[in-house]
Amino acid sequence: MNPAEFKRRRRQLMRMMGSGSIAILPTAPLAVRNRDVHHPFRPDSDFYYLSGFPEPEAVLVLIPGRPQGEYVLFCQERDPKKEMWDGAIIGQEGAVAEYGADDSFPITDLDDILPRMLEQCERVFYAMGCNVDLDRRMSEWVNRIRAQSRAGITGPIEFIALDHYLHDMRLYKSRAEVATMRRAAKISAAGHKRLMRECRPGMYEYQLEALFVHHCQHHGARHLAYPSIVGGGNNACVLHYIENKAPLNDGDLVLVDAGCELDCYASDITRTFPVNGRFSEAQRALYQVVLDAQLAAIDAVRPGNHWDDPHQAAVKVITKGLLKLGLIKGTLAKALKTGSYDRFYMHRTGHWLGLDVHDVGDYKVDGHWRELEPGMVLTIEPGLYIPLGSKGVAKKWQGIGIRIEDDVVVTKDGCDVLSCDVPKTIDEIEALMGR
Repeated sequence: MNPAEFKRRRRQLMRMMGSGSIAILPTAPLAVRNRDVHHPFRPDSDFYYLSGFPEPEAVLVLIPGRPQGEYVLFCQERDPKKEMWDGAIIGQEGAVAEYGADDSFPITDLDDILPRMLEQCERVFYAMGCNVDLDRRMSEWVNRIRAQSRAGITGPIEFIALDHYLHDMRLYKSRAEVATMRRAAKISAAGHKRLMRECRPGMYEYQLEALFVHHCQHHGARHLAYPSIVGGGNNACVLHYIENKAPLNDGDLVLVDAGCELDCYASDITRTFPVNGRFSEAQRALYQVVLDAQLAAIDAVRPGNHWDDPHQAAVKVITKGLLKLGLIKGTLAKALKTGSYDRFYMHRTGHWLGLDVHDVGDYKVDGHWRELEPGMVLTIEPGLYIPLGSKGVAKKWQGIGIRIEDDVVVTKDGCDVLSCDVPKTIDEIEALMGR
């Protein structure tokens, strides 16, 4: 991402903050895996959105109108001994030269310098509850400042939720963000196609998972956006199944929900396909219902429609399909009113997508579903799940779980499917797997 992109975001936020204010935002802490081994570090999404800074132990500070510099970054100092073990540290000079900070201080000086900055501000923009250690220190700093009231130092009189402003900004993706997400989707799409080509009865779920990880890393996406779901047969009916250890049986479907992360931006794609390359008659019938529902939902993604419109479009198609196949009874109107479809389709049709796979942004505003606007990115992912042992359901339908998911950006005149490279019609899937 171009440094100018991060600068534009900081400027936009500072305009909303106004003079006499300060924003304080820490990155994510290092997470211990066991003893002295850490999980791979990934920056806090809000922190990264404003800075692009990739290292741990850092705090971003914005002070609109500050003569000495409006953007201050506290981060690790250069340390030759530490760098010999763990690699180069960006340091204060790098924070300014490479990441656009107006000024930078060692993170160890935070307790000395930041309280003096707080003294000059009336309003503090801060996400309380996200970082327990910084919450405690913030309380100590403010109490220390208030203790100096007889000396004429007043300090902050108002705390404002930073995430309220920042998350609304993140909901609208810029051209640069959409371009990054499109690249992530293309890498993931090619990975899904590889799984379709290489899947065979007798393989294990974890082998498909490994192929996907290898493909993404080989093409520059070092991390996944979330743990992959690879569920064969009845395992596909567990919505967040991540054990991925069972064999893939001839005659079953396999559901793969997997996406890479590129430059901290997520992709999120699901495809369901036959392990042996050919859909059975029952699988074909259920799959077509889900596909028709997904296409109807995507068609409802356009400016002026509301967040709930794609879901309602999918629900209507799925309910019609379940009635036609005899899986539920009654009229369409009654089935929709009573929600009888939710025995087999129990989740929403999508979620916001961005720096987080379940990205930030309100789904309702003032109690009403949010209106879709250009730049918003969401997933469209209807499904049907009929686990083994379902009472009153013919055996031919049981043990089948199907979900079809794509990444969709709202455009000025409709929408654009970022993950369109992955086949999803029955004929396309069978043709690819046949080759």
